[in-house]
Amino acid sequence: MTKTLIILILLFNGELLQEKFELPIAMTVHECLSFADKYRERHATYQEFNDNPKNQGWYLNDGRGTISGFICWQVS
Repeated sequence: MTKTLIILILLFNGELLQEKFELPIAMTVHECLSFADKYRERHATYQEFNDNPKNQGWYLNDGRGTISGFICWQVS
């Protein structure tokens, strides 16, 4: 069962952060990814830029950078 969610955040200065969250209950990987989607929707806004598609993505609402991905860490 999954016990940890890691959010990969790319800061605007180029640094990659791994924000680690211990999940309050054990869940399947699918449940963890659904939880991660809800986290992303709450803490970031998807932005599209027609002039430069490379800049599209989930921008953090606090202005630090973008969400680049998730890791659901499964512990046996």
